Amino acid sequence: MEKFTKTLRGYDPEEVNSFLDEIIKKVEDLVSQNKAKDQKIADLQYLINENDNLKQKIEQYERMEGTLNKAILMAQKTSEQIKSSAIEESSIIIDDAKKNASRIVNEALLRSEKAENDAALLKRNVNIFKRRLKDIIEAQLNVIEEIDKVEI
Repeated sequence: MEKFTKTLRGYDPEEVNSFLDEIIKKVEDLVSQNKAKDQKIADLQYLINENDNLKQKIEQYERMEGTLNKAILMAQKTSEQIKSSAIEESSIIIDDAKKNASRIVNEALLRSEKAENDAALLKRNVNIFKRRLKDIIEAQLNVIEEIDKVEI
């Protein structure tokens, strides 16, 4: 606290005015510091709000990432199931094809054997027919020769 010198009519006006000027200057400095602090507080509030918004966006993106990861895992499982089903189905188709091929080969062999048997039977029948026809022709020739022997 400052003490003023006394004069005839009270305190020395120059000292008082000087003191008041100092106080005014200090108050103005405090007011400007207060405004600067208020501005810093406002800036920090803005940064806090921005930070909160960014945190919310990060949380949203993390949820989206989790959902996408689940979707990717589901897609992988589905593709593995499809692949497994396709392998099973291909095995079944191959087994069926092998069975059908074996059946077709067996049927072809049976038909071939039957055709060979039919051809052999036909060959025997042709030989028998030729022999009988030859016997008939020889018998007819004998009849013709006997007719020539008989004199009319």
